[in-house]
Amino acid sequence: MHRRIRLVLVLSALLGATPSSTMSAQTPVGTPGLPPWSKQLEIRERWLAERHQALLPMMRRHGVGMWIVINEEFHDDPLTQFVAPPRPYAGGRDIFVFIDGGDQGLIRFAATGYGDEHVEHFFQTPKTPKAPAEVLREVFTTYQPKTIALGVGGTRGVTRSLSHDTYIFLGEALGAEAVPRFISAGPLIEEYLDTRLPDEAQYYTALVGITDSLTRKALSNAVIVPGTTSVGDVRRWLYDAMWLNGLGTWFEPDLRVQRKGLTNKTFGPGFVAPAEEATIIERGDVVHLDFGISAMGFSTDWQKMAYVLKEGETDAPEGLKAAMRNTNTLQDFLMHRASRPGKVAAEVYDETMAEMQRLHIDAKIYSHPIGNQGHGLGAAIDFRSRQLPVGETPKRLRLGSYISVELNTGTAIPEWGGQKIYVMMEDDAFLTTAGWQFFRPRQEAWYLVR
Repeated sequence: MHRRIRLVLVLSALLGATPSSTMSAQTPVGTPGLPPWSKQLEIRERWLAERHQALLPMMRRHGVGMWIVINEEFHDDPLTQFVAPPRPYAGGRDIFVFIDGGDQGLIRFAATGYGDEHVEHFFQTPKTPKAPAEVLREVFTTYQPKTIALGVGGTRGVTRSLSHDTYIFLGEALGAEAVPRFISAGPLIEEYLDTRLPDEAQYYTALVGITDSLTRKALSNAVIVPGTTSVGDVRRWLYDAMWLNGLGTWFEPDLRVQRKGLTNKTFGPGFVAPAEEATIIERGDVVHLDFGISAMGFSTDWQKMAYVLKEGETDAPEGLKAAMRNTNTLQDFLMHRASRPGKVAAEVYDETMAEMQRLHIDAKIYSHPIGNQGHGLGAAIDFRSRQLPVGETPKRLRLGSYISVELNTGTAIPEWGGQKIYVMMEDDAFLTTAGWQFFRPRQEAWYLVR
């Protein structure tokens, strides 16, 4: 424990933080805006009770008689922390079952390798130890659901998470009579995870605020020394900052560097590729950071832009300012003029792109749902939303849902001899009756590294 405290003190100094003089082995290291882990568990279990109350109508809307989620040791199902108490599970196969009990309402069973009072608060569990297969067979025989929804057949990892061996186990445990009743739980999972609870907003707002704070510091002289600091240095600073603050992440922080006279590596038109870690950040560079954190069962996604001042400069060139205004214009139309609850996402995309074409703005839109996952489930507003497979129902915007408004514009910069600069932005937002609203104010001026 003493080594841990010394390490925190060292990292605090490196990160510019001032450790509390009262820190001790008994004092958790907290993150402003987020409660300690023990309190987070209490809050999330309160949310779980609300989610379970809302589940039965969802099951009926999607024609689900029984829903089974199975967590495997060392291969956690991404759904487990949202359908059961968000605690560690290490029981081989821990099984959670939801049944439409008709007049009895929602019935919940669990068969876990180790007994846990928190699980017992939400689920019925065997009074005497029973094999999971026996529990499943008894539940199926008693309730005879017409459909059994599983994590198979979906298009995303969280909707196709059931392993092959566990699928076989379910068929053997439930019997040949049950197998024809297996259906994909994908549509149910999407509604379940894309439905936000009012109490979640304050904590997600805090998480977005932390993301913003770390991003601003990473794109400042607190971290970057022009001509010395590398892309890898900034990335390592972010990893250490997350460790110090008790945060996780769901993807590797990426930086993109645009430089006068430099031909950027791309992975498609209008998409600048991440810079190599050895790249030194120089004066006159445009630096972009793509960064997100995870805590309390949430993830954020954030992209911001900085300019490294040349010697004698006190502000970004006018061409860069105009480029950022183009991206702000794109944000304005998509969020406030084109988007409304219930509207088809592809229509929002088409209307926004048509307006940008009218304004002669070179735009790209690739916004995606966010919340419990960084690339969440729900209606995305992007070029893929208008390329649905034949027969698939177009997705509509859901009131209260969260989205990562991710997009960019390309603008030729006079100061760079007409070279095109891409201003890439990503901000987390929530849907109201008047359109999307940011959790934090957007960027309207360049972050400056002096």
